[in-house]
Amino acid sequence: MKPLRTGLALSATVALFYSLCTLVEVALPNQFMNFMNALFHGLDFSKLVSSEPYHWASFIYALIVMAVWAFAAGAFFAFIHNTLAGVGHRHVMQHE
Repeated sequence: MKPLRTGLALSATVALFYSLCTLVEVALPNQFMNFMNALFHGLDFSKLVSSEPYHWASFIYALIVMAVWAFAAGAFFAFIHNTLAGVGHRHVMQHE
């Protein structure tokens, strides 16, 4: 597993899903709130709703932070995967 490729794949996936989530939240705020409440077992997210208008700069900032974090997590996952790939396996040398 290649750490750079894995990090990029996870980063792109997180960025795409975060963008889609934001678009749904902006386009359908009430339905989105109902979905989030159901997703988190009835936790009431409506108390977190702000009366301030939505600022796209906040979206960009969060998108960058999440993408960087996802890249680091993906690259580290691949590194750990590669490091542990041989753990527990004995290499048997064959004699001719």
